[in-house]
Amino acid sequence: MSRRLLSIGVIAIAFGLLTAVPQGNAAMDPRAFIGNLGDEGIQTLGPNVSPAQRVARFRDLFQSDFDVTSIGRFAIGRYWQAYTPEQQQEFLRLFSEYTVQAYADKLGQYGGARFQVTGSQPAGTEVVVNSQVLRTNGQPVQIDWHLIQEGDGYKVNDVYVDRVSMKVTQRDEFAKIIQNNGGQPSALLAVLRQELRTKGQPVQIPAAR
Repeated sequence: MSRRLLSIGVIAIAFGLLTAVPQGNAAMDPRAFIGNLGDEGIQTLGPNVSPAQRVARFRDLFQSDFDVTSIGRFAIGRYWQAYTPEQQQEFLRLFSEYTVQAYADKLGQYGGARFQVTGSQPAGTEVVVNSQVLRTNGQPVQIDWHLIQEGDGYKVNDVYVDRVSMKVTQRDEFAKIIQNNGGQPSALLAVLRQELRTKGQPVQIPAAR
């Protein structure tokens, strides 16, 4: 498995774990926000869940617990300003569904893995929560969650897997697509539409929250 596919798979574990997080008092504490997902989260989106259910649950999770707009704008980088307001909104919708489809496909491979929080520290306006995924085969994988506070709770602003940023990885991928298509930002929209059609997803997808 390539490093990129491994990273996607481990990020998928991490995203799947968040379905076990209660939205009550535990959300006040960043370590509890991440830590409470350890016991049931992987199994919630594991191999006993159908692909359609996995995608639907992960879609709800990603749009509710991640700062989709901030992540998406970072991922498109300087090309954001080249889009019209309508294209910006379309990009955020496509980006959200593309991310859901890419990561949800990998979730079923990791049922039974163990997850543990190992520490936390402030980082400017963010809080970073450190954790590990303990695989049955292979070395532990380090996951660092970058959280921003929103109201009484938190949202995930980035995930580092073995010191590799999800946001940076996506930005590099999108920039390469644009560069390989004559430097036209609109080409990325066409590529994302085609990717979703290939997966049997409608182009008119729910707006990102």
